[in-house]
Amino acid sequence: MKINPILYIMLLAFVGCQKNEKNGSRVGVLPYYHEATFTPQWFQPGDAALDTFHKISPYQLLNQEGEIITGDSFKDKIYVTDFFFTSCPGICPKMTTNMKMLQDKFLEEDDVMFLSHSVTPERDSVSVLKAYAEDKGVISKKWHLVTGEQQEIYKLGRRDYFVEEDLGIEKELDEFLHTENFVLIDKNKYIRGIYNGLRKPSLKQLIEDVKTLQMEN
Repeated sequence: MKINPILYIMLLAFVGCQKNEKNGSRVGVLPYYHEATFTPQWFQPGDAALDTFHKISPYQLLNQEGEIITGDSFKDKIYVTDFFFTSCPGICPKMTTNMKMLQDKFLEEDDVMFLSHSVTPERDSVSVLKAYAEDKGVISKKWHLVTGEQQEIYKLGRRDYFVEEDLGIEKELDEFLHTENFVLIDKNKYIRGIYNGLRKPSLKQLIEDVKTLQMEN
């Protein structure tokens, strides 16, 4: 994770939130994030300061069914997003396995969805993504695997979701993007958490944080 986990836990304790007995989360309200250090910012939902706070910017991509996917595809939805490529021999298969676990965990929850961006869109065509989705057990209406213009995808990864670990290192938009991070987005397109998509404790916390967002007004 991009924020020191000890500092993160101390900040959670500082705000004095009690454990929510219904969903098991550590906190009743999750922080908001607006830049690559993932320093938490605390607001109550509806706070006027959120009017100018960082949100995921508009985009247009294609999913494994050849459907156009935009920010409106996730209107009133909580979603978890990541970046992968179908020919990846390293971390991507494990990330996909873990994202499927999350898909299955929230399969009956209509307000929770998943979004995976290909970082090699020139290779990962709609048909390639479709075959990959079928092989990995992806449910199309629940989990979108998307392709499109590389510049748009890389811009989303680096400047909207802040997914990379290399803080303070300037990169060109077309420089290869590779990360194990999952990012949690709320129903209003705000970033509410970042998690290591390879580690069970992080995934467990992600599940609890999704439940916290479901309880949020």
